[in-house]
Amino acid sequence: MDSRSTAAIEIAKSGGAMALEYFRRVNELKIVDKGVQDFVSEADQNVELHVRSLIEQAFPEDGIVGEEHAPKQGTSGYRWVIDPIDGTTNFISAIPAWTVVLAVVKDDATQIGVILDPVHDEIFHAVRGQGATLNGAKLVCPADAAFDRGSLSTGYCNRSDKGKTVRLIDEVLARDGVFHRNASGALSLAYTAAGRLIGYVEEHMNAWDCLAGQLIIAEAGGCVEQQSADDMIAHGGRVVASSAGIFDELVEIADKVLDG
Repeated sequence: MDSRSTAAIEIAKSGGAMALEYFRRVNELKIVDKGVQDFVSEADQNVELHVRSLIEQAFPEDGIVGEEHAPKQGTSGYRWVIDPIDGTTNFISAIPAWTVVLAVVKDDATQIGVILDPVHDEIFHAVRGQGATLNGAKLVCPADAAFDRGSLSTGYCNRSDKGKTVRLIDEVLARDGVFHRNASGALSLAYTAAGRLIGYVEEHMNAWDCLAGQLIIAEAGGCVEQQSADDMIAHGGRVVASSAGIFDELVEIADKVLDG
């Protein structure tokens, strides 16, 4: 596990450096529409290929699941889950809010999580049972958050129900809260772990967007809904994560709005 943890950081940094070079010439990129408000660029595709190559060199028996390319089956029991650029809409719009995301899954649970923000040189990292860090310093998710003393982030994509999203925002506003969306779910989860946001809720996320962030929040002392990592890889699902101070109420809101 330690070798994979160290490698995950270095691989994310290498992928991040490559992505940052693309970002600096973003106006030259080829972009394809995958759906409504859903884009992919040559940067996404090539960064993922680069990251996959590094993983395969270091751990040839591990499986790989990525957003942009077909999964690779492994024999070791470990699976790497990759989002080469989370926040592609920001990326292609020259907005500096995007990340490179890696998670390592084994035994139906996320064991390692890395979220790298290359623009701001921040790397969020966690290993199950070993805590979370930001640029090597211990990361603590404050437990005393309240709806009226911070911003709650939410996601929206072409899989989301517009009405449910509106009702979720209404519930936040009714508690004198502020809602936030930065178009990078992974970055929002990292910010929740760091206490910059009080929580994050989304009706449906893919595994490559959320597994790393959920582990980082949990290891920083925050709260996340318990889920099967294998099921999230296969199907995706809802995500509720926050400071302990609002978690129970946030789950109640999600149950009421998203599942009601």
